[in-house]
Amino acid sequence: MAWWWQTLIGVGAGLLLGWLALVVALLVAKPGTAQIKEALRLLPDVLRLLRRLAADPTLPRGVRVRLGLLLAYLAFPFDLVPDFIPVLGYADDAIIVIVVLRSVVRHAGLAAVREKWPGTEDGFAALIRLTGLTR
Repeated sequence: MAWWWQTLIGVGAGLLLGWLALVVALLVAKPGTAQIKEALRLLPDVLRLLRRLAADPTLPRGVRVRLGLLLAYLAFPFDLVPDFIPVLGYADDAIIVIVVLRSVVRHAGLAAVREKWPGTEDGFAALIRLTGLTR
């Protein structure tokens, strides 16, 4: 078998295993319905926040790369978990956004996120609650 076939099969198997690991992680960390509804209400402000943070040159490169990858994932027409799966189908985007935001705050600081937040103070408080961060 040619080396490029072996490489292609290896990459495909790696992607499949990564996808399965993320699906299992989503099943384990399944949030409540109320949290999902609150996260979906914040979605427009969160998308603006992500774009602003990704464009901020003062943030570390690793943070901006994570945010860029997240925005690319959100723009991609296919989901990690198909939408026909109850609860998790629509929640995968919200869960992934929350995980990335936790990472961003851990590396960039809560002040940077607060500075770029485009929504209301109540919306920011809801974001803090959803992500489990501290003020």
